[in-house]
Amino acid sequence: MASGELPEPIIPISWLIGTWVGVGTGHYPTIEDFRFGQEVAFQCDGRPFLSYFSRSWLLDDDGNRVRPLATESGFWRPQPDKRVEVTLAHPTGYAEIYLGSVEVTGIESAVITGARATLRTDVVTRTDSAKDYSAGERLYGLVNGRLMWTYDMAAMGQQMTNHLAATLLPAGGSDE
Repeated sequence: MASGELPEPIIPISWLIGTWVGVGTGHYPTIEDFRFGQEVAFQCDGRPFLSYFSRSWLLDDDGNRVRPLATESGFWRPQPDKRVEVTLAHPTGYAEIYLGSVEVTGIESAVITGARATLRTDVVTRTDSAKDYSAGERLYGLVNGRLMWTYDMAAMGQQMTNHLAATLLPAGGSDE
């Protein structure tokens, strides 16, 4: 869908649209450090929200896929005054509602070249069998054509601390 066809509320988050792939790192006080590969897709079907899907897999020292890791899906819903609401569901038994803001930091020839979205959980719900997870904070940024993101969480009796970070390129990019 061309940006001229996007619903007006989507324009501030249109920089997310597409499929992004790359590598990240994970750590947390309760686990061993690891590297992961990730594919993320943001799409707009003409309505004023983005659908979101992410999947990741553990990588070995040579960059080969070892096994699937996390999967999540949801929706990004832009709101007035540069706000955004994000709903996410996970097959591991929890769902989240994030509230946040979006800032466009660069535009060239009517194309967003720099932006960031800052999100904090408003609600986390868990099934009885889900891990102890109570809050999350995410930061997404468009920097030099890359989608960079970081995720902090409070879980397993730990205070809010960084858990994941990744740098993703548009699918088909030369640095995959």
